[in-house]
Amino acid sequence: MRASKNPDKPIQIYIVKYRQPVGFLLAILTLVLLLSSACRRINEATDLGDDLIPAIDNITTFETFLDIETDNKRFNDTTKVLFTDQLMVGHITSDPEFGGIHGNAYFNIVPAGEFVNPFINKDSVIGIDSVVLSLAYQGYYGDTNSFETLSVYEIAPGPSFKDTVLYKYSEPDFPTTGSMLGSKTFQVKQLDDTVLHIRKRDTTKLVNVIRIPITNALGTRFSLYDTSNTANGGFRNDSIFKTLFRGFQVKAENAGNALVYFLPTDNSATKLTVYYRLKRENGVKDTTSTDFYHLTSGQANAINRTEGGNYLAYLNNGIPNDDLLYISNAPGSYGLLTIPGLSTFQNAVIHRAEIIATPIRTIPSDATFVQPQGLYLDRINSTNDTALTFDVDQSLTWNGNPNEAFNYNLTSFGGLLKSDSTYRFNISRYIQNLVTNRGTNYRMRLYSPIRSVMYSSLYKVKNNVFVTDQPAYGRVVLAGGNYAVPAKRLRLRIVYSKL
Repeated sequence: MRASKNPDKPIQIYIVKYRQPVGFLLAILTLVLLLSSACRRINEATDLGDDLIPAIDNITTFETFLDIETDNKRFNDTTKVLFTDQLMVGHITSDPEFGGIHGNAYFNIVPAGEFVNPFINKDSVIGIDSVVLSLAYQGYYGDTNSFETLSVYEIAPGPSFKDTVLYKYSEPDFPTTGSMLGSKTFQVKQLDDTVLHIRKRDTTKLVNVIRIPITNALGTRFSLYDTSNTANGGFRNDSIFKTLFRGFQVKAENAGNALVYFLPTDNSATKLTVYYRLKRENGVKDTTSTDFYHLTSGQANAINRTEGGNYLAYLNNGIPNDDLLYISNAPGSYGLLTIPGLSTFQNAVIHRAEIIATPIRTIPSDATFVQPQGLYLDRINSTNDTALTFDVDQSLTWNGNPNEAFNYNLTSFGGLLKSDSTYRFNISRYIQNLVTNRGTNYRMRLYSPIRSVMYSSLYKVKNNVFVTDQPAYGRVVLAGGNYAVPAKRLRLRIVYSKL
């Protein structure tokens, strides 16, 4: 928000209705232009759309940069997959900077309604024509020319996969049963093409849908269920159905160089469709279909990273102040930031305090493996078990409902790439409080989570903060605190006036 030096006194424009000499008018015009120029003597942050701050004249207003010690860390991510989350499937054989990634997805399905047999009755079915699992495609990460193969299996019955549990992204794969139900090989760049689905006399245009043919045997099996209160009463209620069929594993084969995302709760596109023939009560034979959807909880996304490349080398180098920071989206990595100079920084009026992070653009693989949707900055306590928000700088709000996340202003706080190809985090009010009240100089964490559970000193509670929405999407290499070019180092910029 822009503000004048005296916000309580609005700028007034007077219209003079009597004539003045030309020279006088020119003088007035020159004065206005000079004042306008002076008001525009602002720093680089303001040119990028941030707060108006005084010009740096080194008389009343000063600028300084504090060194930041940066260390690469492995992120022990405990984020859990929610019912409405996108799921990732795919395989990246090798990102030369970060290594490999593999993701498998799990979700259950149920009939559209309870106490209703979607096949009319089991005796009416003449035969199964085809079965298709459709996935609502949401996007990709990696090489669009890559070919990916997705295979579908049935989740094994038993207690290993439950619809009452929220599973972490780091969860190991769940056991499956039986042989493969179906598979599909596709080129990633063709997933958003329109596909004509022709069946009998009906032609449907489909876009952003991955269609995987499934064995007809699964359709035959479902058609034998009924609505009775027995072990075979899969259509009586969802609970019985899920004991008979636990759900799908959508498994990425170990080939390719891309990840794809789908939304299991998009019931217009994600569904299992069984096409079948039946004989109606009047003896007429007909062709129809029935759909099964992901309508209840019961989903997981097992994502495994094989750390490699330069990231692995930096992770294990034992150097406390790295010249490069390797940040990959969750479940991934983070940079630990320490700013020793803040502990002794003089009390002052802080006009602007921002952490500046600069991506290194010379890495050839950046064209394929792009940057994250957003970065995030928080503080961590000395025992590394609690993350803390920047309440005021984030414009943090919360409605008091423990099931609702904290909201914050991503644009003003930072985390999106600026037009000058930097990330900037505005922590001015936090720094002001720190230098004035001499509070704890916390270490900070720079990373790219899906969401993170943090403690707010404003609301005195822990809750979620959402940052991105696609797991394992994006990575970036930043200039660290010891980078060879000082102007690109990760640093804290402070614009201040002495008291």
